[in-house]
Amino acid sequence: MKKKIYIAGCGGMLGEAFYTLFSDQYEIKCTDKDVNEDWIEFLDFRDCDAYKKDVTEFAPDYLFHLGAYTDLEFCEENAEDTYLTNTLSVENAVNIANSLNIPLLYISTAGIFDGKQDLYDDWDTPNPLGVYARSKYMGERFVCENAKRFIVCRAGWMMGSGPKKDKKFIQKLMKQIKDGKKELFIVNDKDGTPTYTHDFALTIKELIEKEYWGLYNCVCGGQTSRLEVAQELVKLIGKEDDISITEVSSDHFKDVYYAERPASERLVTTKLNLRKVNKMGDWKDALNRYVNRYYNGYLD
Repeated sequence: MKKKIYIAGCGGMLGEAFYTLFSDQYEIKCTDKDVNEDWIEFLDFRDCDAYKKDVTEFAPDYLFHLGAYTDLEFCEENAEDTYLTNTLSVENAVNIANSLNIPLLYISTAGIFDGKQDLYDDWDTPNPLGVYARSKYMGERFVCENAKRFIVCRAGWMMGSGPKKDKKFIQKLMKQIKDGKKELFIVNDKDGTPTYTHDFALTIKELIEKEYWGLYNCVCGGQTSRLEVAQELVKLIGKEDDISITEVSSDHFKDVYYAERPASERLVTTKLNLRKVNKMGDWKDALNRYVNRYYNGYLD
């Protein structure tokens, strides 16, 4: 008999990867307040009573809590809504998982660090800079301090699901290129690590099946920057001769991206490596696989 997973907040690019990877071997129920796939049912996990009722009736073996507000500017402008969505809902998830005596998966972020170090391992102490980072870190802490069994995975610069759901860096660049832009303005003062959703889901599958509970950095291999990622993307799609990249500082975009962001979000996957369960590919390889899987014909 298949084990059951309840996946809350499954409407985004990470949810697509989890559905793709887990649906064959597990019986899964996917919910979100945005029902954008035929395999998603409606649930707003901010409604604690509805959340608890729906999970309890499904009687899963695992609860995966994926959803969050990730737009930093929105979070700064809507602090209470952000804490309700990114923090209190996580506390509800912990209580639901504990009441059913099942493990909880929570997705944290590299953005909880202040960027003053070049690299952060699994044991470095976070120091969140803004509402988004604080809301995610408070969720992470609550899980680690209160859940009976849990996996917390910190993701880096997420990429996945292609033009349909990716609202992050890669899709923003691909959209500009599709729209005919010949010059890309890329910041040269932000470092981090891409995280391909399918590698991320595969790594979590390994952790779940081996019951390696705990907190993990979970990002692709190799340290990089926004500038280097953009250069690699342009090269991958064969547009080096057509598109120029102009380096700018973050101040260039300060009117649009005014929420404070750490200079470095570079995570190292020390614990995954030590436990020999790291399924995260090198970031260049992962970017290549991502573009080939989701962007074939996109620029035609």
